[in-house]
Amino acid sequence: MLPKLIRPRRYGDNRGWFTESYNARRYGEAGIRDTFVQDNHSFSAPKGTLRGLHFQAIPNAQAKLVRCVAGAIWDVAVDIRDGSPTRGRWVGAELTAEGGEQLYVPVGFAHGFVTLTEDAHVLYKAGDLYAPDSEGSIRWDSPELAIAWPLDGGCPVLSDKDAVAPAFADLTAVFPYEGDPLGDLEEIVL
Repeated sequence: MLPKLIRPRRYGDNRGWFTESYNARRYGEAGIRDTFVQDNHSFSAPKGTLRGLHFQAIPNAQAKLVRCVAGAIWDVAVDIRDGSPTRGRWVGAELTAEGGEQLYVPVGFAHGFVTLTEDAHVLYKAGDLYAPDSEGSIRWDSPELAIAWPLDGGCPVLSDKDAVAPAFADLTAVFPYEGDPLGDLEEIVL
């Protein structure tokens, strides 16, 4: 499975709009068959807050379904599958509260985002429970990745943990490669 950009349909009228942000049957028909067992909510006050790149290793690997419900973020998924011809390649997309976009990040990919606005709220579903012993991270500015973070000059606001994360070059094998190289980010409307 590869990352996907999802655009849930919104149904609007003079009162506002309604959207179905997740439906297991419809997402399953689109190839997203993960069972999500935990919902997470992060709030970042300053613009330029960067969270990531994070993952959980097997046996607690997590797929994620990410959306921004206030403000805007630049969301990134990095292929970290051992043996993948696209290992170290990344895809990214802007997720906004206004647009309602979602990024599906499958197992085998590290995830991170930077806030494009102040007071950004991000919600995401996780495919396994948080397991500190399986937690991993990669430095956001690893030169091998060359992620084009949209930062307005200077360094982002980082947690202490993210500031000392190891470089991508130091990452040992974590996930097997199962024959699906990373291509362009597929967009689907649900």
